Amino acid sequence: MQTSAWLILLFPLAGTIVIGLGYRVLPARTVGLIGTAAIAGAFVAAVATFIALQGRGEEERQVVYVAWDYANTVGVDGKLSILVDPLSVFMALVVSGVSMLIHLYSVAYLWSDRGYARFFGYLNFFVFSMLVLVMAGNFLLLIVGWAFVGAASYLLISFWYRRTTATSAGIKAFVINVVGDVGLVLGTFFIFRHSGTLDFLGTFDSASKDFATHNGALTWGLILLLVGAFAKSAQVPLHTWLPDAMEGPTPVSALIHAATMVTAGVYLIARMHPLFELSDTAALVGAIVGCVTLLVAGTIGLAVTDLKRVIAYSTMSQIGYMVMAVSAGAYVAGLFHLMTHAFFKALLFMAAGSVIGAMAGEQSLDRMSGFRRAMPFTYGCFVIGGLALAGIPPFSGFFSKDEILADIGARGGGWWVFYVAGYVGAVLTAIYTWRMIFRAFWGEPCLEARELEEGHLHHPEAPFNPANGEIEDTDVGFPGPEHNIAERELPMKAAMGALAVLAVIGGLLQVPWVDSAVEKFLDPTFADSRLDLSPSDGLTAFGLVLGTVLGLAGIYTAYAVWVAKPGTSERVRTRFAPLHQLFVNKWYFDELIDLVVVRPVAWLGRFGQQTFERVVINGLFVGGTTGIVKAGSAAARALQNGFLRAYAALLVLGIVAVAFYFLIQSS
Repeated sequence: MQTSAWLILLFPLAGTIVIGLGYRVLPARTVGLIGTAAIAGAFVAAVATFIALQGRGEEERQVVYVAWDYANTVGVDGKLSILVDPLSVFMALVVSGVSMLIHLYSVAYLWSDRGYARFFGYLNFFVFSMLVLVMAGNFLLLIVGWAFVGAASYLLISFWYRRTTATSAGIKAFVINVVGDVGLVLGTFFIFRHSGTLDFLGTFDSASKDFATHNGALTWGLILLLVGAFAKSAQVPLHTWLPDAMEGPTPVSALIHAATMVTAGVYLIARMHPLFELSDTAALVGAIVGCVTLLVAGTIGLAVTDLKRVIAYSTMSQIGYMVMAVSAGAYVAGLFHLMTHAFFKALLFMAAGSVIGAMAGEQSLDRMSGFRRAMPFTYGCFVIGGLALAGIPPFSGFFSKDEILADIGARGGGWWVFYVAGYVGAVLTAIYTWRMIFRAFWGEPCLEARELEEGHLHHPEAPFNPANGEIEDTDVGFPGPEHNIAERELPMKAAMGALAVLAVIGGLLQVPWVDSAVEKFLDPTFADSRLDLSPSDGLTAFGLVLGTVLGLAGIYTAYAVWVAKPGTSERVRTRFAPLHQLFVNKWYFDELIDLVVVRPVAWLGRFGQQTFERVVINGLFVGGTTGIVKAGSAAARALQNGFLRAYAALLVLGIVAVAFYFLIQSS
């Protein structure tokens, strides 16, 4: 098991190194195969680790493997160590498995892009970074993986670096994630200060004793950790980077927003559950932010018209469910939804990439319609992903989402607010998901759909940036000249087909009253939990029925508004114009952050550079010292005039001053 566990990390690292060193001499298709094979190797190693872990007794399923001691001095026990337990193996399986399919999809999707080899190098590095994060056995390696993921996301979001919109989006994601990194580091310091160890298991074992009289420090430490989680998982108010990250290639959107980066915050809270259970305040903060996020993102998803951004806000909303779940103590339910969400959300992004390929890069729903006949395979995948996201049985999202809400409802009391909010979010999810599907695939075929029905893939007269309409060439730093679709590319179809199957059957691992495979596997990790969330059969059955009814109602609403009664959406938009403006402008979070944070910081920077640095630093400390010496020298030269009377006068004044000083001292 030790060998297979380390191989989970070594395979993508080796892929990154080989591609990085050999991309100039290796054929492009070979680079794609190497990148995909590296992640496939990590997935195989994760499966082998899973099998080996299952062969141990439940009390022996938490194993730490140490490669070497990085630092062991003055109380700091920094080690290159990984923790192999059900949670880390579960995350490794999801991350490597979905990432492998995204790599396979990318082989065809980006084939004509001149940055092809660079893309796979970045992609392998991203997966390696995420696996370091989830396999880390201590806070030190967790922080390293956390920072690596932020750097890799910047490289991938800014991949088409000649697009100013892409580089701006990459910088925005990087800066906000650095804010989260600061929170993670400071939170670690608060915890380490009282625990005296960076090791996860050591911290958890002594937490109740170490923080018995320092609960305030623990709470602040956990809230700082939540800052890191909120930034990485795009939770309000640190979420504004996520929709802009759609400037990256579609496989990047699928990778970052399905099973990897945005789930890091969910994993962090679940991993730190022994600490969060000692601080009700920190847990409540996490639950509130998750709840607010799922509702805010759901409302924005109703208004935006960029296909990928609708799915991005859906991701933000679904991560809100997961954060709310793990903060409330519904750890298995939150992680189960993490897994099923990875399947259907990666599928939706891939299907969206196929549609965008047919549209020659255009992403606006206002320009799309009627692709149902032209792209039957893509349409079928979109429908499967949409049914899973809307929570319709027997698709995977139905079981995982309702398990979250049933567990939260089982807590009772004030937690019923979160329970109700979750079902409100479920209705919004069904509406915006099927609004997207009906607008893109139903109705009269648009020009691009008609061309595809005639056997021709649309190509514009000149490539353009869909974000601002700027004309582009297809040199390095821009998308390639070809636009590939799943109907014509076997690797894309294979990846999407596998995810479609998983989106259908993935929920069967955790069916109420039938099976609880995920819970049984994760139980050793959460066996120390003090929370016993066991919803009654009545509450579970009520939730399953209510979730189905609300999901179907949401789909019917979308059908009535955008298919059966054309023009309804315009009338609703006109009647509720202020709400529409609020939603389409994303609740003005960007403007608020610009007003409260960006402008004051920019003003302080200008003041520091133009006033304080030039006047005080340069004038006083840099030029001031030499000025004082020059002035003193000039005064001394002026006194040396050669007249005896002047020297005598100075001598008398000096004697008088000294006598006066001693006279004052004696009195």
